[in-house]
Amino acid sequence: PPLDSPGKPGEQRSRPLFVQHSVPPMTEAVARRALLRFVASRCCYGSRAAGELAIRQLRQLGTYRYRLETFSESRLSEWAFEPFTKPGAARRPGEAPLDPWDVEVGAPPLFQGQTRRCRVPCSALVRDCHRCRGHGRSKCGVCHGAGRTRCVTCKGSRRRLKQQKRCQLCSGTGRKRCNTCSGRGSKTCATCQGEKKLQHFKQLVVTWKNNVFEFVSEHHLNFPGELLSKVSGEYIFKDENVVVYPIVDFPEPEISLASQRAIAEHSAAFATSSRILRQRQTIELIPITEVQYQYSGKPYLYYIYGLENKVYALDYPERCCCGCTIV
Repeated sequence: PPLDSPGKPGEQRSRPLFVQHSVPPMTEAVARRALLRFVASRCCYGSRAAGELAIRQLRQLGTYRYRLETFSESRLSEWAFEPFTKPGAARRPGEAPLDPWDVEVGAPPLFQGQTRRCRVPCSALVRDCHRCRGHGRSKCGVCHGAGRTRCVTCKGSRRRLKQQKRCQLCSGTGRKRCNTCSGRGSKTCATCQGEKKLQHFKQLVVTWKNNVFEFVSEHHLNFPGELLSKVSGEYIFKDENVVVYPIVDFPEPEISLASQRAIAEHSAAFATSSRILRQRQTIELIPITEVQYQYSGKPYLYYIYGLENKVYALDYPERCCCGCTIV
């Protein structure tokens, strides 16, 4: 596929700067409200412990999430056909169909996946219908072209089984007119719809996909890392262009290495089979607060994570065993 140039030769792009984060500090009141909201969403958790516990320490932590989004476009063409109803619409002699990448197709909004199908200009060919061989009608599959089928009342015996009288539905013939083809033995061809000819054409299938690479730095806490993918953080870095460059000199070396690996993987995966339209990379600081508290003389802890103040309770003291999960 043709590649879009990321810039003029020798052009120097200004590198986006890391912005100062402003995550609001966690307070005891906010920590308690978050726990009460979490307890209310669990059918087997009691709210008394959440209201009476004594918070001993709030330890505010955080982790970084790096995300690379590569908005790519891929194209393929496949043969399709339809009944030929418009004389003069076929390809003229000497006309060559356009290359799939030369067909103009409007792209959807950036970073939103979508699939569209359209006809490749100058690719139509008219041929006799392969199903009916150009007759416009095909043999009825119910009566096999005879126009009559076995009577359902007497099952072809010509008499009613119990009364031993002549079947009135088929007049004693054991057969009746086929309802599918109305006794004609054939029906309108379902492929060409009776037009006798088909117009074959190349159909272009254009797929836009937002490919995402995500990495979360280690936090060394007794906390499931997969929960962090469900919350949002404070953006401290954003970079968007046709092609982005790897991040360097970030305070957390894991993030710089993840950026280098992500860009290399996406370039190798999509540059040859599709066209990269746009890339965007971001770094978020996801707040995590470890809340240490005491209830009935015993120490406990829970975590508050994300800007949504989601809660992970490691060992909540007031709950019954009814199969309710703790995340």
